[in-house]
Amino acid sequence: MTARSPYASLVDQVPVRRSELVLRGSTTRIWTYGPDDAARTVLFLHGLRGDHHGLEPIVANLPGVRVVVPDLPGFGESTPLVGDAHDIAGYAAWTRDLLDALDRDPVLAGHSFGSVIAAAAAPGLGRLVLVNPIATSALAGPRQGMTKLTVLYHRLAAALPEPAGTALLRNPLITRVASVAMVTTPDRALRGWIHAEHDRYFSTFADRRVLLEAFHASIGHDVAEFAAAVTAPTLLVAAERDDIAPPAAQHALVGRFPDARLVMIPGTGHLAHYEAPAAVGAAISGFLG
Repeated sequence: MTARSPYASLVDQVPVRRSELVLRGSTTRIWTYGPDDAARTVLFLHGLRGDHHGLEPIVANLPGVRVVVPDLPGFGESTPLVGDAHDIAGYAAWTRDLLDALDRDPVLAGHSFGSVIAAAAAPGLGRLVLVNPIATSALAGPRQGMTKLTVLYHRLAAALPEPAGTALLRNPLITRVASVAMVTTPDRALRGWIHAEHDRYFSTFADRRVLLEAFHASIGHDVAEFAAAVTAPTLLVAAERDDIAPPAAQHALVGRFPDARLVMIPGTGHLAHYEAPAAVGAAISGFLG
């Protein structure tokens, strides 16, 4: 039996429209939530191996806001980039093209890996929101042992023949191990649903090349390297139990921005978009004004 989303009743009340744009060779699928006549628009970028579904709990907690959520090129229903690598530079260029294509001037937001892309694309924009921002590179962060094992796993997947390597990257046992490592909620029903979400969407990447490029970008970069160039007012929404992007690093990160504030969500970790979307939504709504 498929675990039902605890946020389904809220999500179902939000109007949504699906569209697509061809950007940098990618047929980019886009979901636009909320009222068309909303005074505020947010362009929200999801994290590594995710897609638009993962941000729906936050979207449902942003009443009256128009939220545009694309699947990153090469993930979900969006096809890969053509001529660009699936790294920070490639995704940042695609983000700027998407911003230019939108009919309004949105607030740019990103979760996890999406936070790094958003920060890289942010110079010149009006406002920026980063949820569970990657404050320090995983190669220098507190989970270096786990990161090294993850790097070895991806190197093995790269060394194998393509079908075997892709199968390893999509292995459901590995997906479950990663999911268990990130979940912090003691709520069994919520944990079960989060694991089911990862089972459904964690392996929807287009091919091995896309995932390997994005993975190496995700562990080799962080928001801090782009912070000084972001002059826009910035909101960091962090989590007190996040050991991927820990609180100490978040407090250091906020000082790197010319104009930033930090909201710390208690009792949750790196999956704040799943475990505490109401608190994340409240922080973003307060920032939007």
